[in-house]
Amino acid sequence: MSGHDIIVVGASAGGVEALRALVHSLPGNLPASIFVTLHVSPHFPSFLPDILNRSGVLPALHPSDGAKIQTGHIYVAPPDYHMMLEEGHISLVHGPKENRHRPAIDPLFRSAAQFYGPRVIGVILTGALDDGTAGLLAIKRHNGITGVQDPNDALYPNMPENALANIQVDFCLPITRIGPHLVHLIHQPAANEDITPVPQGMVQEVRTTKMETNIQDDNHLVGQPSVFSCPECGGVLWEIQDGPLLRFRCRTGHAFSAESVLAEQNEVFEGALWTALKTLEEKASLSRRLAQQARERSQTWLIGNLEEKLHDVEQSADILRQLLAKNVGNNPSPANLDPGTKPDPGEKGVS
Repeated sequence: MSGHDIIVVGASAGGVEALRALVHSLPGNLPASIFVTLHVSPHFPSFLPDILNRSGVLPALHPSDGAKIQTGHIYVAPPDYHMMLEEGHISLVHGPKENRHRPAIDPLFRSAAQFYGPRVIGVILTGALDDGTAGLLAIKRHNGITGVQDPNDALYPNMPENALANIQVDFCLPITRIGPHLVHLIHQPAANEDITPVPQGMVQEVRTTKMETNIQDDNHLVGQPSVFSCPECGGVLWEIQDGPLLRFRCRTGHAFSAESVLAEQNEVFEGALWTALKTLEEKASLSRRLAQQARERSQTWLIGNLEEKLHDVEQSADILRQLLAKNVGNNPSPANLDPGTKPDPGEKGVS
């Protein structure tokens, strides 16, 4: 009976330091393959493999599409590509974003669960919001081992906390203890690989991420249509009740947790407010100019009309400024959010 030789790790904000510590504690003769997805900016090269190579003895690299899986290696998802597993090799896909990220953690975890089932160990490290929870749940359902970094030990505890709130994980440890525990688990026999069949819905989601089909083809529907629209493309979001998790996907494959939908909606709302404020300020500026010209021409009737409009525009602009200030003040500070394109200390382009 095979052991646990497929280890998938997901991290976001604060993840570089956590991964350094994890890799440092792993031996060079590890009889397993490690796959890492860290949220990184698509606009910069990632130096994470170089960082991990300096931190431990296992070779780390960005794999090429179709690369054969080898034990004793660390494979890191490259920028702007989801890294997914298939039988014996790695697939890199420029598929739809999940939880506002590409690479995202859920596609890696979900594909590992599909193809390797009980042989998988899934680990969620530091990060904001909740990418990885749905993927970790898929690993759990297929008799893999699940674990998280202790939120009290994580620089950004949200991702581990969300996993703990929805999944009965097998271990919750500080980062310095996760490596030795993985070494122990690798040598434990895996459960019977035929216990849990892969549900068609998960197969469909994996294929959608690979852009082999859309999420709602004629034969297999995943979820129910909701009243919400996709923040990425504007299409209808389909609601998926995944055990305790409420998730959403659109027809083209963009995927969101409920928290990610709220975060994206907030960004869209704030953008709309700034656009409206800009338009009002331009309107006010033009009204002042026209009013000044009317004074120079002694057009009294026009001056009154323009000044009345200017007053209304300035009042509306003041209201928008107050809304923007309140919106920013009521949201978590940038330090508590998934940083998007903000580089993480230690690697340019890590988010």
